[in-house]
Amino acid sequence: MDRRALADFLRRRREALRPEDVGLPAGARRRAPGLRREEVAALAAMSTDYYTRLEQQRGPRPSEQMLASLARALRLTGDERGYLFQVAGHNPPAPATAATHVAPALLRVLDRLDDTPALILSNLGETLVQNRLADSLFGDQSGYTGLARSSIYRWFTDPSERLRYPEDDRGRQSRAQVANLRAAYGSMGSQSRAGELVRALRKASAEFAELWDRHEVAKRFEDHKTLVHPELGPIELDCQALFTEDQSQALLVLTAPPRTEGHEKLQLLAVLGQERFAPSRRDR
Repeated sequence: MDRRALADFLRRRREALRPEDVGLPAGARRRAPGLRREEVAALAAMSTDYYTRLEQQRGPRPSEQMLASLARALRLTGDERGYLFQVAGHNPPAPATAATHVAPALLRVLDRLDDTPALILSNLGETLVQNRLADSLFGDQSGYTGLARSSIYRWFTDPSERLRYPEDDRGRQSRAQVANLRAAYGSMGSQSRAGELVRALRKASAEFAELWDRHEVAKRFEDHKTLVHPELGPIELDCQALFTEDQSQALLVLTAPPRTEGHEKLQLLAVLGQERFAPSRRDR
């Protein structure tokens, strides 16, 4: 671990950012450039003391999970993320792990969306980051581990996952989930995490196995969908997807036209806050 290089890199990246770059209000005039240490710590879900010690060359070696959080908080590119891991004494993330590093360009857009649900997904249906209204609409998606991180896996193994869609739309959703996974499988290969998902789901779900054998391939999200909230009931929304250049991640933005029932329910959603759906099996 190169403590000096790590400390200098963290400080310079922090000073290069502005509050508006990460979705924070500018606030009062600042005496020093860039973000404050406590702001970076909050974005990375760590204590201010821990982050401060890293910048002062006296902290313990950060774990890979901690470094991933710092890379996201500081909006690092893939190359910068690899460098961060190296100076902290870790091997750079393998391609499969690096694919879950949120694209900074998508994060910049997400940071500016505070009045409508928005989330960033990997091509395996893993929620990488979501804003407050997405939390309220879908529930917190951050606690899943293993194969269950993928919403595709949960769709076919956890009945509670289907409760947020109307019953008459679940067949179409099943086909879309499999078509999305088929597209990821085609680009990532049979020995990838996509291949691992396919093998597990073929054993776990007869429905998945039947749909997989149809060989439908598509990266698609319905332009218009109805989601069922436990308190507000059905909410009709328009869905727009913005993909990264390599198609490995997508920013989903859910909106409703002004003066519609869907728009009114989104406004209520902001007041109600997060509501839990039926309990889910999170550890696979």
